[in-house]
Amino acid sequence: MPIIVDIDVMLARRKMAVGTLADLIGITPANLAVLKNGRAKAVRFSTLDALCQALDCQPGDILRFEADGAGGPLSDGASGPDGTP
Repeated sequence: MPIIVDIDVMLARRKMAVGTLADLIGITPANLAVLKNGRAKAVRFSTLDALCQALDCQPGDILRFEADGAGGPLSDGASGPDGTP
């Protein structure tokens, strides 16, 4: 999956346990583990907001895009919306 979830990185930086974060944001540790391990299919903005507040970070500190394969999504030679490949 090209979206990488870096909650574990932020937890380590904040020296916070998963259970503590789950309590702070109001979800179960099991549901937080699903999100943390990249198995979630979606995340609610309210959950993302709570994560950012609890971890004192921005959404980009938690979620990042990593293209599959070397060519990326536009590897067929098509150009992007601004004309760049």
